[in-house]
Amino acid sequence: MKSGCNTSFLQAKHKLEAYCAYQDRCHYEVRTKLMQWNLSIEQQDQLISDLISNRFLDEERFAESYTSGKFRIKRWGRIKIRQHLKAKFIPEYCINKALKSIDLDEYFQTMVHLSEKKKRELESEKDLFKKKAKIARFLASKGYEQDLIFEAINEII
Repeated sequence: MKSGCNTSFLQAKHKLEAYCAYQDRCHYEVRTKLMQWNLSIEQQDQLISDLISNRFLDEERFAESYTSGKFRIKRWGRIKIRQHLKAKFIPEYCINKALKSIDLDEYFQTMVHLSEKKKRELESEKDLFKKKAKIARFLASKGYEQDLIFEAINEII
């Protein structure tokens, strides 16, 4: 009976290593996966500590790669990225460090690019105030800060 437990534990270990090697994961994602496998809390803790010691799990690295991907690919702003990292229970220190890695010039240029794209979509809108409001709402939904939103809008209009 005990060997069955060890086999499933070892299988879980190999599956988790492959899961974490494929892409950076956070503790929350790994813990969720472990709960699906009905492992005991002690086994879950042991597996997570093993993943950390073998550098398969690293919250700081996860936060930086998540931030980089969401900003460069999905063009999210810092507010939205912060909210999603908090939802994954990433420590505040890691979140702040990851957000500081975003280049401010690139961040602002991304906002200007998104603003111009939205402005082209709103060609039929004649009221300038409504056009600005729609662009501002769009950028806010992407997670950008209000003060920067108005700077970007003023730059394109």
